[in-house]
Amino acid sequence: MNEQQVGDSLPDQEHHEGGFRPMSELINAREERGADITRGGPYYGELIEQVRGLMDRARLASPTDELALDAIGILKQLNDKLDAAVVNEWSTPTWTRFDLPARGNITLPPFMIDHADSSGVDARLTFRNYHLGGNNAAHGGQVAVGFDDLLGMAAAMHAGSITRTASLTVDYRSVTPLNTELKVRAWAERQEGRKVFVRATLHDGDRLCAEAHGLFIVLKPGQA
Repeated sequence: MNEQQVGDSLPDQEHHEGGFRPMSELINAREERGADITRGGPYYGELIEQVRGLMDRARLASPTDELALDAIGILKQLNDKLDAAVVNEWSTPTWTRFDLPARGNITLPPFMIDHADSSGVDARLTFRNYHLGGNNAAHGGQVAVGFDDLLGMAAAMHAGSITRTASLTVDYRSVTPLNTELKVRAWAERQEGRKVFVRATLHDGDRLCAEAHGLFIVLKPGQA
């Protein structure tokens, strides 16, 4: 992402709107300092990738009793280790790691932003084995999750403020494949007061997989 795209201002408990991102005037181009990609350290991206790999394997695994018990023991030990690194939501790296797919957020299908400004957001998104719905196709709910995050970004960029989803409708036009780089375009059609009306499309090459339209509401200061 370049300087014309999403800002790097950090939220905290005293300075935020609705618990999502900083005040609207801080969501600006990173013209002076550049992106803050230091949270979590240089190995954070590989950690997230390994977690995604675990999720992919767990989605398709049919372990023996011996393997399941062995894996449970390893995972318990790992969870105990990670307990020491748990921070509150204001300090997590996923606010700032724009260098990583989906900002390093494992709850989202991984995507990379190619362009984002008030006119819209262009991204490359890949659904992995973890997102399987059936017959090598992405689960419809996972498609909606991807749309929701990118539409929220488009609404915020258009409004220059923080927004929350009010409604989201997804129309599934054809099968959305797994492990394939897809193109997402999200944009605001219009804004009426605090209401931002948005649309998005998801393509596999020239084929339309799904499209969405929704309504996002600009939050008032301190509104959740």
